[in-house]
Amino acid sequence: MDLFALISISILVGVVVGFLSGTLGVGGGTIFVPVFKLGYNMTPLGATATSLFTIIPTSISGAIAHLKNRTCIPSLGLAAGLGGAATSWIGVWLATISPEWATMVAAALVLLYSASTMLTKAIKLQRKQHASEESQDDRTEPGGGGGGTALTPHGFVRARKPQVITCACIGLAAGLMSGYVGVGGGFIMVPLMMQVVHLPMRLTSGTSLIAVMILAVPGTITQALYGNVDWIAGCFVALGAIPGAMLGSSLIHKIPELALRYMFSCFLIVAALLLVLDQLSIF
Repeated sequence: MDLFALISISILVGVVVGFLSGTLGVGGGTIFVPVFKLGYNMTPLGATATSLFTIIPTSISGAIAHLKNRTCIPSLGLAAGLGGAATSWIGVWLATISPEWATMVAAALVLLYSASTMLTKAIKLQRKQHASEESQDDRTEPGGGGGGTALTPHGFVRARKPQVITCACIGLAAGLMSGYVGVGGGFIMVPLMMQVVHLPMRLTSGTSLIAVMILAVPGTITQALYGNVDWIAGCFVALGAIPGAMLGSSLIHKIPELALRYMFSCFLIVAALLLVLDQLSIF
């Protein structure tokens, strides 16, 4: 493949992954890692390091769009991001001392677990919708039923202190996995924010992206110090991912909640299969 074709495909892949990132609240690393391994013939460690770098501009552009559209909860995203930043460097260190196959297997297992969790919630929501058109149990704002939705003076949904603490704990786990497998951590945070904090998907995506853009920074710096980041490849993919993430973030309010959940599940399953097939040298 010549250089021009490689650059063009990289930008196109970036647009697609960026759109999914802005819509689903993931950094895009679940696709970036196999793309860098297959397209650029990187080692697993190099692919995860470059993926982390590419995630930063992707998530920043998506988060900005979510903030403009008020489709996020900044305080929860900040809490999760700071929690993740505290542990992502540990994940990077673990990746440098682990066998190459272990990194890919760990990523695939976590992706499949997150996919099954989200798929189960999507099926439950679909059953509720069929049972009663007036059911709103899975669509309430943070805080569950009763009392309505509290808003900040800026129009964002107001988070409660226990939710902030919970999101910080979620960030700790996401940061560790982010640094280890080279992904943004959204594939962990989105299901947990929905299941534990009870956020609707349309708010979870933007909140997760705020966290992702924070927690990816320490991991990227650590990988850069080890000399594992391919800056040129990362920039080529980011050229497409940045506008793609902004577009996906802007359109999220037009996509039904149920469709978002099924999209997220399918996204994770495909990403896990790509990693497994690549590790088995199927390609």
